[in-house]
Amino acid sequence: MRPLTIAIDASRTTAARRTGTENYALQLLRALLALDTPHRFRLYFRNDPPPDLLPDLPHVERRVIRVPRLWTHIGFAAALWRTRPDVTFVPAHTLPLAFPGRAVVTVHDLGYIYFPEAHPGFSRRYLDWTTRTSARRATRILADSLATARDLSAHYDVSPNKIALVYPGVDTSLARVTDAERLAQVRARYGLPQTYLLFVGTLQPRKNIARLVRSYARWRRESGRVDVGLVLAGQQGWLFDPRWTEGVEGVHLTGYVDDADVAALYSGALALVFPSLYEGFGFPVLEAMRCGTPVITSTTSSLPEVAGDAALLVNPRDEAEIAQAIDRIVTDEALRAALIERGYEQAGRFTWQRAAEQTLRVLEQAAGAGK
Repeated sequence: MRPLTIAIDASRTTAARRTGTENYALQLLRALLALDTPHRFRLYFRNDPPPDLLPDLPHVERRVIRVPRLWTHIGFAAALWRTRPDVTFVPAHTLPLAFPGRAVVTVHDLGYIYFPEAHPGFSRRYLDWTTRTSARRATRILADSLATARDLSAHYDVSPNKIALVYPGVDTSLARVTDAERLAQVRARYGLPQTYLLFVGTLQPRKNIARLVRSYARWRRESGRVDVGLVLAGQQGWLFDPRWTEGVEGVHLTGYVDDADVAALYSGALALVFPSLYEGFGFPVLEAMRCGTPVITSTTSSLPEVAGDAALLVNPRDEAEIAQAIDRIVTDEALRAALIERGYEQAGRFTWQRAAEQTLRVLEQAAGAGK
């Protein structure tokens, strides 16, 4: 195939506090640029990227578009009209309203359809509109999971032939931390107990925080284990309600966790308890597995795909079932050991190199469509 010019919306990679979508964009771009390819990549940013954010390579251009509002639909779109790349890639839902040529877009999830109350009104309507129009305009669509691919077909009437299932990877810098001093430092930094269960994610309704806390309180009461805390690690999101944790002993809120502390936070936990109601992918499940931490997660959306047979799966709406799973994972050492071993194997199946190779193939196919 002839060398292509591939334009990429890299604006999310420079976020000061990256969450799932921003991490996806950064890790996938790093892996894409590392591939041995004849293609030229043109990366577009809202602001100056740190010098060490992405590799400085001869086949990679960086361009900063300083547009304060409607960056995608005005600034990015204008750049595409000027340069007319062979294909445009946007790693997060929203293509410009009008631009030339072919394009690939990643749709991570349709959570705003299943949980409209968990999004501000304007944000929900904007997500629905941009995802619908982007899905229609795109030459190909990347879906993070089979669950998201099915949702796209069901809700937006997207042909399955237009969708490519490309699982994201998991950060290879995450690994089990065994240094007792390092683990103690992280516990001290966030004010955590010696023994704890862990949730990682934005604290918002669709993450099922209220039921998780009630399930934990139920297990604590029935087991008498007052030595095991529940750590909720993440920023407070839209519609966070302090009553979710009010009056429940043993619950600790960390706020945003620095990237340098994440592996130790996972490694120090008895288990990740992640009974989310809906996930497009569910990065914390694999992150915990890479750190040798057993996982409890949900039977819903993409989570069974991601977890495989390496986690305890629960009905996220059944507090008794969640409490029972917590008890099993805390008390059964053989089960914990088996889940840890299977978790390492499961996490190893999801690599950014594989995701990048598959993404590049889709970009090449999209650029050649109709020729």
